[in-house]
Amino acid sequence: MAKAIYKITFLNAGRIYELYARDVQSSALWGFTEVSELLFDVNEGLVLDPTEERLKDEFGQTRRLFLPMQSIVRIEEVERKGSSAIRDAGSGEKVVTPFPMPSKR
Repeated sequence: MAKAIYKITFLNAGRIYELYARDVQSSALWGFTEVSELLFDVNEGLVLDPTEERLKDEFGQTRRLFLPMQSIVRIEEVERKGSSAIRDAGSGEKVVTPFPMPSKR
């Protein structure tokens, strides 16, 4: 049986982060949730997801992430990993956007 995959949505510095991990549990540190075994897409080709790359740069070397319970918006067990995201907390718009962007008229 495959190990569960969790989608963790949390607030950080005015942004909403969506990460995927294999392990989520209550932390021994009171008031925190422990997230470990973070999942990132490993792309060796020419097509790269800038959001995934930014999250991998920020959290790629993280063994365990301790999130304050107040910052967590939602934790979901999902069938498979989707695309990670960083969104503006006010508008919900993605902060990291793919390049090039078509002009809006």
